[in-house]
Amino acid sequence: MDYFAGSYDIAVIGAGHAGCEAALAAARLGCSTIVFSINLDSIANMPCNPSIGGTAKGHLVREIDALGGQMGKTTDKTFIQSKILNSSKGPAVYSLRAQVDRRHYQMEMKHILETQENLDIRQAEVIEIITDETGTCVTGVKTHTGAIFHCKAIVLTTGTYLKGKIFIGDVSYSGGPDGLFPANKLSESLQNLGIELLRFKTGTPARLNKRSLDFSKMSEQPGDDVIVPFSFETEEIEKDQVPCWLTYTNNETHEVIKKNIHRSPLYSGNITGIGPRYCPSIEDKVVRFSDKEHHQVFVEPMGLDTEEMYLQGMSSSLPEDVQIEFMRTIPGLENVKVMRSAYAIEYDGIDATQLKLSLEFKNISGLFSAGQINGSSGYEEAAAQGIVAGINAAMKVQNREPLILDRSQAYIGVLIDDLVTKGTKEPYRMMTSRAEYRLLLRQDNADIRLTPIGREIGLISEERYKKFLEKKKMIDKEIERLKNTYLPPSEAVLKYLESRSSTAIKSGIQVTELLRRPEISYKSLSEVCELPDLPRAVREQVEVAVKYEGYIKRQMQQVEQYKKLEGRKIPQDIDYNEIQGLRLEARQKLSQIRPDSIGQASRITGVSPADISVLLIYLEQINRKKN
Repeated sequence: MDYFAGSYDIAVIGAGHAGCEAALAAARLGCSTIVFSINLDSIANMPCNPSIGGTAKGHLVREIDALGGQMGKTTDKTFIQSKILNSSKGPAVYSLRAQVDRRHYQMEMKHILETQENLDIRQAEVIEIITDETGTCVTGVKTHTGAIFHCKAIVLTTGTYLKGKIFIGDVSYSGGPDGLFPANKLSESLQNLGIELLRFKTGTPARLNKRSLDFSKMSEQPGDDVIVPFSFETEEIEKDQVPCWLTYTNNETHEVIKKNIHRSPLYSGNITGIGPRYCPSIEDKVVRFSDKEHHQVFVEPMGLDTEEMYLQGMSSSLPEDVQIEFMRTIPGLENVKVMRSAYAIEYDGIDATQLKLSLEFKNISGLFSAGQINGSSGYEEAAAQGIVAGINAAMKVQNREPLILDRSQAYIGVLIDDLVTKGTKEPYRMMTSRAEYRLLLRQDNADIRLTPIGREIGLISEERYKKFLEKKKMIDKEIERLKNTYLPPSEAVLKYLESRSSTAIKSGIQVTELLRRPEISYKSLSEVCELPDLPRAVREQVEVAVKYEGYIKRQMQQVEQYKKLEGRKIPQDIDYNEIQGLRLEARQKLSQIRPDSIGQASRITGVSPADISVLLIYLEQINRKKN
């Protein structure tokens, strides 16, 4: 029997990485919030690799932190290995990655939620979204036990649970990730509201017993000597780190997979969902990249108090006997003992083009959606959407303007704009190449870009903001000091330049000019001039700002052009079918997505530059009639 169980401002459905950030943001902004999870022990679960960050994903985590989110802080407390990826390349693509202790991370995040003011946690499966009589405004949720909770806004963060189905070879069954129950009833409620659902697929590798592995046949992969925190609030970290290990597949591995490829549900047709292009299963790699003689396999620990090891790069949906057979062909895995088999999971998601840039549904007031349900993949992409959806649900309740981050402000802006404007037919993965202004959107300056926004919203404390302003002042002061410092062609300076194979100088030179040389680092300048004692993060931003000043200025000019297009707003009540000269496909796409601006319209797949020209002329005609 149904019963009234309480009233809240905001209900968050799902407590994965998106749900945690959404619930915390909403509660911290003063909204009474409840977050639901099918199993409270799965809060902030990592059913795939227990790692946070990586290429482009590390940028997202730092942006979440700069806005006032939690993922970076919890990672700093629970990681067991930390590395900067792409350190041999330019600063635009430097990306922080940490292997974390899976259970410690979960327990820490669960406790953060438990102790957060304005936030209640409830173990229950939500089976229905309740709306008003028009079906266009949310009023509450209903659980599988008949509990009805009234609310003003809802955030869907269901991850891979909606009608989840597990595949291991020819065996398939209804199930959520990591042996948990699926959410089988909410999909029908969403469809009854007119929401279009898609079917996606992802997968995860086997977990192995560490005692059965021979690490002498693998290459050790240690963490960095200098640990860089994810959170801008975390002080310097010093801790012992555990190693990861690298091994490779070989021709024998590939032959076993090819011989059994017909037993994979990916190729038998049993799986209908579309999988991630940029994180393929091992059988997909062997088929698609048949010219490759081997593929990397990283063997990574699941935590400090467990013998489970994770095989990064080896997700599979092949039968268990085949998994064991091909793993035993890999150096170091000859006597492997499997603790958890690899599997594929198929699940319902939504077509994200149904959302506004605020992540609210266009046709259902108060209903927001974030994370893998939107077609993304990865914990970081989920958390990034989660904090934005949580903020905007609170903004909705408080009658404030929504937070919209554009592509020139943050990777979060790129992520959301891609999903909402272009949609996706496969699980979306963030990459640095997706960001047009990636030299401006570095991981080191995420706080400079977004902390003022977090402060304005209300997620950044006064104390933190003061520290941020002090840091910014130090950066500006040091850059100015370097500009006003000159070095003469003295013996010491010439010797310093020679030791770095740098061109000698014949007259005095501005230190900033010297620092722009690729072979000269800020730290090494201490050999020829006095440097102040500055924090590592300040030194890093000073060096990048000076070295890449010309490129940064050029990209800023590009952003100005971009902003002009974003500033050309399109009325939401416009009838695209009335516009003469627009191609049929463009009319359909524009009518479906209803872009906010010319800039957004230009990024819609199927809308050509010629269509944009027609649209601009039409808007000019409207403006002339109004004036």
